[in-house]
Formats: sequence, C-alpha cells, structure tokens
Amino acid sequence: MSILGKVLFLYTVSNSFMVMAWYLHLKYLNNHPWYVASIASWCIAFFEYSLLIPANRMGYPELGLSKLQIIQIGMSLIAFIPFSLLVMKEPIKKDYILAALCLFGAVYFIFRNFR
Repeated sequence: MSILGKVLFLYTVSNSFMVMAWYLHLKYLNNHPWYVASIASWCIAFFEYSLLIPANRMGYPELGLSKLQIIQIGMSLIAFIPFSLLVMKEPIKKDYILAALCLFGAVYFIFRNFR
C-alpha cells in the first residue's frame, strides 16, 4: 500500500475516534458533570492520537504539512457526516453539502499537481 493509502486509512480510523471523543458525550453523558464527559472523551481521544501521530509521521516526508492538514480536514468531514446522521440523528441541510463541496475543492487544489 502506498504512503498516501496508509495515511488515508489511519486518518479514517483516527477521525472516527475523534468525532466520537468530541460529540458522543452530548448524547450519552448530557446529564453528567462536564468533567465526566471530559475524562471519557480523553479516553477515546487516546486512540485517535495513537493513529493520527503515526499517520502524520509517515506522511510528512512525502506529502508535507499542508497536504496532511487538508487531508485531515476532509477526513474529519467524512467521519462526521455519517456520525451526525446515524448516531446523533441530525438532518443534512443544503448548506452543509455546499460547505463539504468547498472543502473537497480545497483537497483538489492542494493535490492537483501531486506527482
């Protein structure tokens, strides 16, 4: 598998943990004190960082910092959309789709001259 493929895989799994760490407490720990949610979120975030840091270290020499950041933003959106629909039961609005297209446009522009 290429470096880009490995980075995309690790970012996908990492961002799934990230979205859960950031937002899952809103649904399941809403009646608990904030510090309980914070501790639970940090426990989940441990797995996010355990995947994100190796992905960044692996991808940086070949992709560079800007490409890694744009990939990270795009992958967080890819992880967030199913989470918000399936777990949080949030509706998708037209503006959300338009904003997502703008982010994917950023991915296009940062990668259009990539090898």
